[in-house]
Amino acid sequence: MTPTPVSVNGTSYRWPRRPLAVVCIDGGDPAYLQRYLAEDAIPNIARFMKEGFATVAEGTVPSFTCPNNMSIITGTPASRHGISGNYYLDTRTGEAVVMTGPELLRGHTILSRFAAAGAKVASITAKDKLRRQLAKDLDVSRGNVSFSSEFASRCTLAENGIEDVLELVGMPQPGMYSMELSLFVLEAGIRLLDGRNRPDLLYLSLTDWVQHKYAPHEPEAKRFYQALDRCFGRLAALGADVALTADHGMNDKSDAAGRPNVVWLQDILDAQFGKGDTRVICPITDAFVAHHGALGGFVRVWCQGRATPREVMKLVKQIDGIESVLDKSTACRVHDLPADREADVVVISTADTCIGGSEAEHDLSGLAGHRLRTHGGVSEARVPFILSVPLNDAYRLKAGAATPKSYQIFDFALNGAGEA
Repeated sequence: MTPTPVSVNGTSYRWPRRPLAVVCIDGGDPAYLQRYLAEDAIPNIARFMKEGFATVAEGTVPSFTCPNNMSIITGTPASRHGISGNYYLDTRTGEAVVMTGPELLRGHTILSRFAAAGAKVASITAKDKLRRQLAKDLDVSRGNVSFSSEFASRCTLAENGIEDVLELVGMPQPGMYSMELSLFVLEAGIRLLDGRNRPDLLYLSLTDWVQHKYAPHEPEAKRFYQALDRCFGRLAALGADVALTADHGMNDKSDAAGRPNVVWLQDILDAQFGKGDTRVICPITDAFVAHHGALGGFVRVWCQGRATPREVMKLVKQIDGIESVLDKSTACRVHDLPADREADVVVISTADTCIGGSEAEHDLSGLAGHRLRTHGGVSEARVPFILSVPLNDAYRLKAGAATPKSYQIFDFALNGAGEA
């Protein structure tokens, strides 16, 4: 008997016909695929696109890792799940809050609801900052698995539902700044799929170290994508349906001399209104400064003194490299964001520019030797959306009627495959 559909946050999902592996290619800008498809360098992805379904979807803005992974794993926009960056300002305390705790995530995850219905689920991510949120309410005592390649050597049955991961995967503990951190995620998924207790659902979330460092034309990036492609082919060969998307794209934001194109917004606001009058929060901020130096294409401004949002907006609109300046209500409406975690003013840069707070507070040492490539704005919100199997008639019509959102990947992969 086929299990009944599972309802998650208002969407009904059919039980997988066979194991489903959803992969979030962190930083997977469509430009990489376009180049390597033209070079016949990624045959498995090319086959998925020919035999299955492929388009370019709209991701969540801000185009950062946390908001988009949470959108994908809940099947909802940020206005529903509440995670709108890596950081936000808690106006009650005046403190910047890291937005990676499961208690901040609203609603259920698709993985946890399927697990509660009896499915076997595996959630594997590169950076541990995502692990607990992705695995919210996932019971690892019932055969489900949740771990990061960052802390693969520390896995326990009690915390992760698995142990001896390095032995299982057959790879050493990967370094944080390496392509192996992502490849470990995929290899772990392959080994689990090839085991006795095959997962019904796998969510495999990678890291964007390669895309931050290397443009599509650079050989290191091509080598990485060819390794990804081989892994995707192995997942499919083991009988899985494979669904590929990304959390965000990536753009070069350096000048001709290789220097980052940065608008130091906090310094500009301080010069105009005085120190302490405004507070700029860069929601891309995380512990991995070698990726982006906490510089992205989307920042938030809170007005804490005499300066009004209107005055801030009037000033910022005149700055070169700024694409849009929005007040709180407009930002929430246009980008589907949670109002209680939004700032007075949202500032988004053009594709070739990034925005920082105060220059003295950003550590750019990790960028030495590389051009700054980063993300966060609307220009990095277009992402691949690829299924290894064809869509049924109903979902072909759905895809044709409106550009899919990246957070619909589970919907398309589960409900769109096979007969409607």
